[in-house]
Amino acid sequence: MNILITGGAGFIGSHLTRALLANGETVAVLDNLSTGSFENIREFVGHKRFSFAIEDLNNELVLDRLASQADAIVHLAAAVGVQLVVERPTETIETNVMGTHTVLKAARRYRCRTLLASTSEVYGKGVRTPFSEEDDLLLGPSSRSRWSYAASKLLDEFLGLAAYREYGLPVTITRFFNTVGPGQTGRYGMVVPRFVRQALQGEPLTVYGDGEQSRCFCHVSDTVGALEALLNRPEITAGEIYNIGSGDEITINALAQTVIDRADSASTLRHIPYSEAYAPGFEDMRRRVPDTAKIERAIGWRPAHTLEQILDDVIGYERTQLLKSVRRAHE
Repeated sequence: MNILITGGAGFIGSHLTRALLANGETVAVLDNLSTGSFENIREFVGHKRFSFAIEDLNNELVLDRLASQADAIVHLAAAVGVQLVVERPTETIETNVMGTHTVLKAARRYRCRTLLASTSEVYGKGVRTPFSEEDDLLLGPSSRSRWSYAASKLLDEFLGLAAYREYGLPVTITRFFNTVGPGQTGRYGMVVPRFVRQALQGEPLTVYGDGEQSRCFCHVSDTVGALEALLNRPEITAGEIYNIGSGDEITINALAQTVIDRADSASTLRHIPYSEAYAPGFEDMRRRVPDTAKIERAIGWRPAHTLEQILDDVIGYERTQLLKSVRRAHE
């Protein structure tokens, strides 16, 4: 199968590329490197079944050419990270909504099987947990840019499902719940790599708010496994929405302490008010727990990694990166 991955130089996209190439698929990556990195895909350059284009989604000529050669499109390109969303809300909305609109037009033109990446953020301030795909969604007021990301991704979902219902395009929506693993950047507010780097350097782990908000974390290899399985089952998954994540819930305070323990670090915790970390009036969700029964029924998927295994993988990766930095500094 020929697969186009938008945002393929990002964290999830590069892991998906590696897995697809290993399974004999042909992969093309489209990424403008605004949040992705060429280093994430450097290892694939020269592979006979890999190609890439450093370009924006709004270059419809390039997107059209790549889509014309694809059997399937995995649309991962999006504004990512709470920090980016708060600081650049206009870019967030335009990137997500207009990018998805452009991708769906190209997919319709060539009848490409399409996976659209969405997010657990669309559940907003919902209080019923675990979150199920058919639950009502509760977002905060538009006066707070925090919710622009959730609203834009929700509109992406509506666009994708409209293309399925109106044009018969085989579209599947995936809602990611905190995918983490080796190679993830902490640059845009991702908590696990940020905690791990702070712990390895003996710095205080910066916890936003009171730290009693809870999250669930899914290993990137488990997320990639779900995407691969969904790609191969359009006959039962087209027109559907699936949560992809782990049901193991942990508070951010407990996560920070677990990172310290697994890294054998002497770091402590330092709490920072949301108003200092982001902006006055920032809102966060207290709990974010997925119900993954639907995807398990559909394709038999469930996450295989424990939180401890995830943290050990990230700690091992970050230790290696720090050692490389030290060696380069002494060369």
